Amino acid sequence: MLQRNPGLGLALVVTGAGLFIVNAGVSRVVLRAGVGPVTLTTLRITGTCLVLLLVAALFRRSALRPPTGRLGAMTVALGLVGVAALQWTYFVAIDRLPVGMALLLEYQAPILVALWARLVQQERVRNRMWLGLALAMTGLAAATGIWRGLAFDPVGIAAGFGAAVSFATYFLVGEHGVNRLDPLRVVLWSFTVAAVALNLLHPLTRFDTGVLTEAASLRGRLGDLHLPVWALLAWIVLLGTVVPFAVELFALRHLRATTVTMVAMLEPIGVVALGWLWFDEALGTVALLGCVAVLAGIVLAQSARRGVVPVEPPHL
Repeated sequence: MLQRNPGLGLALVVTGAGLFIVNAGVSRVVLRAGVGPVTLTTLRITGTCLVLLLVAALFRRSALRPPTGRLGAMTVALGLVGVAALQWTYFVAIDRLPVGMALLLEYQAPILVALWARLVQQERVRNRMWLGLALAMTGLAAATGIWRGLAFDPVGIAAGFGAAVSFATYFLVGEHGVNRLDPLRVVLWSFTVAAVALNLLHPLTRFDTGVLTEAASLRGRLGDLHLPVWALLAWIVLLGTVVPFAVELFALRHLRATTVTMVAMLEPIGVVALGWLWFDEALGTVALLGCVAVLAGIVLAQSARRGVVPVEPPHL
């Protein structure tokens, strides 16, 4: 029996969160280098699927067996919505909005889940859910500067909320059964479903492979540095998806799911900081306070449901 090591678990989940945060910046660089959101989504999911297939074939062949019946249907839903739709809308959002704002919109998902549980499923929730909702909405207004008439790209805003809906769907599907399966099996087959669907919609045969050898500026404060697009795509698949997901999954052996999920909530704040440090995206004091209010609201809403085990998020 593996002895729990909370210190190691915390280090792993923080490492995973840090890699996911940096991945937001790398993804924006690739998008601005001319790789479209649908193409980048297909590349990321297909590449990740191939790596997962290799890992399963080498280390856990039982994961190669697809889920069947109700769990199989849930895995398909997870792949189409919780993987494919989520990552596509996320890439559209970070391409058209400040990266921190895109994450703040996407992380409204726990609030949507709590509202669904209360209003649709008639589930009893703690009263702090309403305080969380008020904090999150007020914080979003402050972070976006709505009261000053600050305009954001409507397509980007719609994509951000679309990511929130997809993310919420992931949570709801996960807590209704899929999270009871072997995590590698679930991830492998949800990514396989997503990869097949996206290649039917936008096959990689349409991708101009000549872009791979082009040098892309890292933009923002790192604009003088250039890296080949293939290297950036390799980062997105390996260090931006497979490795951070694996370390956070391993962290669950040492920490409770509630702790892992709460630490993951630091990602939007980390991405806001990334936008300032890397892309020189300015945020005033009111906007920063708004970001903090959003995160506080999300935590309150997520903890308002009674007796529900959190589902590990499909990080981006």
